[in-house]
Amino acid sequence: MKRIITFTLLICFLLSGCTKQNSKLTKTVLAMDTVMTLTIYGGTEQHMDEAGQLIKELDDLLSATKDSSETNLINTSHGASISVSDKMMHLIRRSVELGDSTNGALDITLTPVIRAWGFLGGDHRVPDDSELQTLLEKVDYSKIQTGDGTVALPEGMEISFGAVAKGYAGDLLMELFSSQGIESAIVTLGGNVQALGLKPDGSKWNVAVQDPFSDGTLGMLQVDDKAVVTSGGYERYFEQDGETYWHIIDPATGKPAGSGLVSVTIVCDSGVTADGLSTALFVMGLEDAIEYWKTNGGFDAVLVTDDGSVYVTKGIAGDFEPENGQMQIIE
Repeated sequence: MKRIITFTLLICFLLSGCTKQNSKLTKTVLAMDTVMTLTIYGGTEQHMDEAGQLIKELDDLLSATKDSSETNLINTSHGASISVSDKMMHLIRRSVELGDSTNGALDITLTPVIRAWGFLGGDHRVPDDSELQTLLEKVDYSKIQTGDGTVALPEGMEISFGAVAKGYAGDLLMELFSSQGIESAIVTLGGNVQALGLKPDGSKWNVAVQDPFSDGTLGMLQVDDKAVVTSGGYERYFEQDGETYWHIIDPATGKPAGSGLVSVTIVCDSGVTADGLSTALFVMGLEDAIEYWKTNGGFDAVLVTDDGSVYVTKGIAGDFEPENGQMQIIE
């Protein structure tokens, strides 16, 4: 049995009537194995077409399953150094930075392990420990070599961007909309939400955070000009012999992360940072996630443990309203 929840974050648009200046346009795109919804105010169909083209280009560039993608060219280079685009270079270097700052809790070279579990274009199964140990010998983001426009991977190593690609797409969409003169926009990219500015009426955007234990809502979050990304075990998983195995893999063990967290929502300026950290903090667990926030800063979080406790960092405590009214504020 497998359940896929396409959206872990729901957008609630509480808008008054639109004028010509803040007229609403919406576009739906199927890319990166998810449904993406783009909404802009005061823009044109040409702006939307350009946004759709940007998403398609990123999908073609970053896909780990398309033979013609730049990702696949890197993965099949057999250790050779190959030239890459500026977008690819930026994302690889940012992913390596996140790997460094999280002590490897985020690792874009985890690809062979993810594939072995069937979460990358294959049938789900439980690999045995010996297989995982062999595969983990090829997992180490620090061995990615980048030069002046070139990337090289050791033989047998592969990269994939499932933990950061949609966040990167959100960042580039916000840059594109801003360059087009758009001041109010919001996009949902699977479990990612990213907002540009405020709503046309001057109020904040309302983002509902998914309850990891049901199809309902954990709480409502108000944001402006931010990325909001949730990672949860309920997003993609399978069951075998009475056990549940989810897609968030711990690079240290090669197995689904068993940190005691069931949902992590990150709020920050950067989509790619929010995307990467939502995965990394899920792997870390509550105590290490809190310590990471205290040490590094630059983002806020909603953390949900397997006993249903909700922890919210103080920066967004005033903007988050839990459904049941209960939360613990992290100072």
